[in-house]
Amino acid sequence: MPNMSKYRRILRPILFSISPEAAHTLTVEACRVAGNLPFLPRVSKALLTFEAPELESNVAGLHFSNPIGLAAGWDKSGRAIRMLDHLGFGFAEIGSISARPSSGNPKPRLFRLKQDLAIVVNYGLPNEGVEVVAHRIADHASNFPIGVNIVKTNDGPDALACSGDEILADYERSVSMTHRHATYITLNLSCPNAKGGVDFFACPGSISSLLDCLSPLSIGCPVFLKVAPNPAPCILEHLIQQAEPYGFVKGLMFNLPPGKPPSLTLTTDRSRLEHMPGAVSGKPVETLINLCIRELYRRMPKGRFDIIGAGGVFTAEDAYKKILAGASLVQIYTALVYEGPGVVKRINRGLVDLLRRDGFSNIREAVGADAH
Repeated sequence: MPNMSKYRRILRPILFSISPEAAHTLTVEACRVAGNLPFLPRVSKALLTFEAPELESNVAGLHFSNPIGLAAGWDKSGRAIRMLDHLGFGFAEIGSISARPSSGNPKPRLFRLKQDLAIVVNYGLPNEGVEVVAHRIADHASNFPIGVNIVKTNDGPDALACSGDEILADYERSVSMTHRHATYITLNLSCPNAKGGVDFFACPGSISSLLDCLSPLSIGCPVFLKVAPNPAPCILEHLIQQAEPYGFVKGLMFNLPPGKPPSLTLTTDRSRLEHMPGAVSGKPVETLINLCIRELYRRMPKGRFDIIGAGGVFTAEDAYKKILAGASLVQIYTALVYEGPGVVKRINRGLVDLLRRDGFSNIREAVGADAH
């Protein structure tokens, strides 16, 4: 596997010469093939992994060798699952997975905003369906935590609206087939690019209804709720109130904001963005997400929940900001597009330097240090 400088100099120009979705598909398939070859995964792990006791932590009852994870959306159906624990990450989240297979939104549905270190995502949750993906997870004994991101099936823009009961049943089927095999589950309640569950979970009490529906399953792994980014205190307090009674809910995280709201710091001309449907991922969302993490952390019952932070993380300093704001774990995706796989090792090495600079002996001591 190439280091970051070689990626920028050689591989990135090649990948950027083809469409973003073709480059994404090619990369996932390359990792799928690499994961089945002898010796290559071990060589990759030796080159890309940075280990330090300061980075180890227990979150939601699970052990993580480092806090940097692969965000959902990269490996949508677990096709590269055999390679994910050899890329330097402390954990990975596959999906989003839905109860039925979905082809997602029409193409083109992925765009690069190079000058903003961002991408515009309008995939619409394409995946092979929970039955196929559950078998993949069950057949693979991972050496690190594998999360499964679960969402309501996207039946396309012309599909009839689903009833609340149908939406709940969709989630229930996916959770029932994955919770015994996944290390943790994330319930995606706010995907900005799919019709169906988003409006439902904006309604008061809808999250409680879903958690009531899932309670009889005796879920065997921690559950995180992924919600729309909104730092308003009333919104965050209501979220905590809905999640708190359910012991299997161990954490929370924020999704991308829908569309291109004015709050995003974008230098790309807005007239160009009009031809790019979808949500912005990468540097422009960093400030909003960090604010949401800090405000949520301030309001959470002490020790009750953990936060996974994602959005605009390219450097150790970026990850550290989220940790200081209240995130116990941090995910990346867009940084891989622009920096390559070596970025994970660089972030982890830099985090150790930052922890030592500030007198922290372990990553857990830094969580929320700037939120009070």
